Amino acid sequence: MTDYKRKRVVVTGVGAITPIGNTPSEYWEGLLSGRNGIDHITAFDASKHDCRIAGEVKNFDPHQYMERKEAKRTDRFAQFAIATAKQAISDAQLIINDLNAEQIGVMIGSGVGGIKVLEDQQTVYLNRGPDRCSPFMIPMMIANMAAGLTAIHTGAKGPNSCSVTACAAGSNAIGDAFRLIQNGYARAMICGGSEAAVTPLSVAGFAAARALSTRNDPKKACRPFDKDRDGFVMGEGSGILILEELEHALKRGARIYGEMIGYGMTCDAYHMTSPVPGGLGAARAMELALTDAKLTPEMISYINAHGTSTPANDVTETAAIKKALGDHAYKIAISSTKSMTGHLLGGSGGIEAVATVLVIANDHIPPTIHLDHPDDGCDLDYVPHISRAQKVDVALSNSFGFGGHNVTLAFKKYL
Repeated sequence: MTDYKRKRVVVTGVGAITPIGNTPSEYWEGLLSGRNGIDHITAFDASKHDCRIAGEVKNFDPHQYMERKEAKRTDRFAQFAIATAKQAISDAQLIINDLNAEQIGVMIGSGVGGIKVLEDQQTVYLNRGPDRCSPFMIPMMIANMAAGLTAIHTGAKGPNSCSVTACAAGSNAIGDAFRLIQNGYARAMICGGSEAAVTPLSVAGFAAARALSTRNDPKKACRPFDKDRDGFVMGEGSGILILEELEHALKRGARIYGEMIGYGMTCDAYHMTSPVPGGLGAARAMELALTDAKLTPEMISYINAHGTSTPANDVTETAAIKKALGDHAYKIAISSTKSMTGHLLGGSGGIEAVATVLVIANDHIPPTIHLDHPDDGCDLDYVPHISRAQKVDVALSNSFGFGGHNVTLAFKKYL
């Protein structure tokens, strides 16, 4: 389908459950104030683990969003997704009924799905035998269930899918939803990412892969672009956007946060966990998003960086930004909101897209906290410590995942 026939796509609602706030307004206030959501793990006894800190969601009550019986049969990652979807739908004032249900879809990504129920049921199997495993284990565990259950809870009968591209999953889900609306397959999409992987086996596995920080100081461990970083800190939560065909949004008088205008995705085809040196794949994703959106580098005001606080990512992403955007890279405000939330794996693209849209809507940029001594290879403007009021017309959101997955989303002010 040629470009002139593509539908314009706008953001009309947001939902967020994060380590720094359980509503979009709480999340946004936490971002601007530089709130640190990292603390000692409370979900399980982590005393024997090398990594004992995480960005946990606090005071989340699933019963605000579903019946108790349903909550017992729903893994935490799917609970988050359902809750944030309902927040976003309410924020958008989007009514889903028999007249439009088939034109509204769901795309929610997750890196690992229901890993907690898998761990719990493995214990049941070992201690009590196969006959005692729950009949709900499989439907609670599989990663697509966040999207499936969200459709059941909201009545959305349109396109429904789940991207499972590690830490790029949430951004892939948003990008794929964008394409569906652009090309006329849906009028609106509930899209984003969700994750709840702060579990014993998951933390142990990432630590064994030497991906996690072992500093275990909540106030210093998550420090993207800083020379003293030693790995990422895991987080949990969910971020959801309501993407909507512009004409549909205008017809119903919806408030518009901004417009989605570009999507680029590539693969490094290099290594299971390490990015390709020089960030060539990541740079190409940014370049493709710019081309898709008909943007030049000089039009970019802000980048929400992947910014994981790992030795490999931060230098590589910086190099990628320079390659994709040239000399203008030094004039762009960049921040890693993971410095506050930790890394939500497949959920990170969701909450970071929400952050990027709110930056455009409010002309205010969150900081990168804990950035005391930028690494030698990290010499761009990362907005250290304190948020910044600044006009933002066009912004990018980057997400990169194990397996070499690279995704860039582009948004702009709606005019």
